[in-house]
Amino acid sequence: MLYLCNQFINSMGIPAKKNVTIEEYLEWEDASDTKHEYYQGEIFAMAGASVEHNTVVVNILLNLGNQLKGKKCRPYIGDLRIAVKANSLYTYPDISVICGEIEKTDDKFDTATNPTVIIEVLSESTKDYDRGSKFKLYRDIPQLKDYILIDAIGNVMVEHFSKNDNEIWELREYDNISKQFSIPSIDVALQLSDIYEGVYG
Repeated sequence: MLYLCNQFINSMGIPAKKNVTIEEYLEWEDASDTKHEYYQGEIFAMAGASVEHNTVVVNILLNLGNQLKGKKCRPYIGDLRIAVKANSLYTYPDISVICGEIEKTDDKFDTATNPTVIIEVLSESTKDYDRGSKFKLYRDIPQLKDYILIDAIGNVMVEHFSKNDNEIWELREYDNISKQFSIPSIDVALQLSDIYEGVYG
């Protein structure tokens, strides 16, 4: 869940304003106990996740970690902040995969800019945002090849958007727990029964 969070400014001793700079956001965020998303001068609080959501995230991370061991790509959980420099979005995907060296916005803040894969686990409050506006913003990341949405709110469903050689995003959907899908950009395959272990079945 995201909601506008401007009250932080007063706690910093900065006059209240809507157009928070990126530097102000980063300084405040690094001192905060909770995570917040930034976009075009505004800050949004990110709510906690359900047990099912967290179970799916851990299942995916373990499977990716096992398959990517010894390879040039590494998965990161939602504490790694991602910046989309083209549109000023700063956010925390549930899982991101970065291949090669991490490219950062600067030397001061741990904010990466070059994920190859982003995975978001859907919640009731963020599903429309993750499928719509957020995906549109993520598409401004040049290195991004795969965007994957995992339903954790009552259904077995994986929506896998992949960018083809013509820079066109294609969608494949998987709704059978016995199926698997591949992520060619990082050379892995994920079984739905592994993703949903402990949630369904």
